[in-house]
Amino acid sequence: MSDLSAAKAALKSQRIETPSWAYANSGTRFKVFAQKGVPRTPQEKLDDAARVQEVTGVAPVVALHIPWDRVDDYAALARHAEDLGLRVGAINSNVFQDDDYRLGSVTNPDPAVRRKAVDHLLECVDIMDATGSRDLKLWFSDGTNYPGQDDIVARQDRLAEALAEVYARLGDDQRMLLEYKLFEPAFYATDVPDWGTAYAHCRALGPKAQVVVDTGHHAPGTNIEFIVAVLLREGKLGGFDFNSRFYADDDLMVGAADPFQLFRIMFEVIRGGGLGPDTAFMLDQCHNIEPKIPAIIRSVMNVQEATAKALLVDVPALREAQRTGDVLGANAVLMDAYNTDVRPLLAEVREEMGLDPDPIAAYRRSGWAERIVAERVGGTQAGWGA
Repeated sequence: MSDLSAAKAALKSQRIETPSWAYANSGTRFKVFAQKGVPRTPQEKLDDAARVQEVTGVAPVVALHIPWDRVDDYAALARHAEDLGLRVGAINSNVFQDDDYRLGSVTNPDPAVRRKAVDHLLECVDIMDATGSRDLKLWFSDGTNYPGQDDIVARQDRLAEALAEVYARLGDDQRMLLEYKLFEPAFYATDVPDWGTAYAHCRALGPKAQVVVDTGHHAPGTNIEFIVAVLLREGKLGGFDFNSRFYADDDLMVGAADPFQLFRIMFEVIRGGGLGPDTAFMLDQCHNIEPKIPAIIRSVMNVQEATAKALLVDVPALREAQRTGDVLGANAVLMDAYNTDVRPLLAEVREEMGLDPDPIAAYRRSGWAERIVAERVGGTQAGWGA
């Protein structure tokens, strides 16, 4: 098989997980902006996700968020997804929107609050069982705002104890994915602030615990591809939350701020053997001022473009330049791939998959945007906290 054939095969088999909450209303900390036609139920979120899959062919997985996507019958929700050609992906927990968690959830000094938080995480594993989901995704806003507010090491001990209890509840084919975030809303010390802290806890837990890299959760100038490379080397990269940010954690569309960074990340993923199903390529974005579904389609396309460019790197030439110390030559190999216009290649791949070469145009022609505005009248629109 030629290199181009291999690249096409990899692009056709790529799977990108879209987040249910991205189809709902969202905004900044100051305002949530409502749009016409957004979903009112988890089922309608899946209906919209199916439109993304319909035009891209690589987004058949949808992450859920509990309690935002809470229903009475999760097995029925999973069947609804299956009827749409989708499946339920990561179950995202929420231990950051309850008043009890003001001083933390699983690291709270109050054992009753810690118990409440862990019980919610265990509930999420029950939902995984019902939906057939593989991944439990954990993000904790826990931390402190002031020096001396709490014991830093004691909080790590509480975190480890909670993670161990949840880890023990996982099934044989289930995983725990631990996310980290540098800051906010804990302004002095965040309990899981970086990949090293997440890695240390995951390593102590065992093989079913892995690290999630959110591309927006780093200090400016952080070499994210280095983190990705090391986690892959250690067998601890569980997945990504793809998004973009210009200054802090903005959750803008992936590839919007620094497409070259996304290319570099995807090259390390491919180099480290992480392009397969063991790595969850999830989007984690909020579309505040742009239309939801086209923004998600564009995000999927951005990941595809970065992946295609990374697949076109002339690896033998790169290795030879590295071996001989040809600094500029090695850099040129990467830049040649990055500067390649891969849109014709991706259009060809889509046509071979029986898809329209232009997913955005295909969605616009479908009439779905007009249909949901006309039909989704009344009820309560889904959004943050809903």
